[in-house]
Amino acid sequence: MFVEERVYRLKPGCIPQYFALYETKGMEPQARYLKLMLGYYASEIGGLNEVVHLWAHESLDAREENRARMRADPDFQSYWHEVRHMIVEQRSRIMKPAPFFTERLARLIAAAA
Repeated sequence: MFVEERVYRLKPGCIPQYFALYETKGMEPQARYLKLMLGYYASEIGGLNEVVHLWAHESLDAREENRARMRADPDFQSYWHEVRHMIVEQRSRIMKPAPFFTERLARLIAAAA
């Protein structure tokens, strides 16, 4: 299992609009393909105007396949067309849980399902 951290730095003042569009137009089509959301956040201290989201993936191959299917979804494409102008920078990193946390992460995901 892997955890992906995605960070979008938005234009100043865009976080409320970004969250509103995600909640009403982006979350549902994204959830069709990325089922293991671990969190969705806005920065308060440090680098501002950032949206951070965390996703668990069973494997890197599953991540690639699911993201490709999501990007091909017309509903997701429509949402992305509306929000992409707000995004100044995107960063993503893939992390592997520590050996002692793998089982706990699996339990957290199972409990949320």
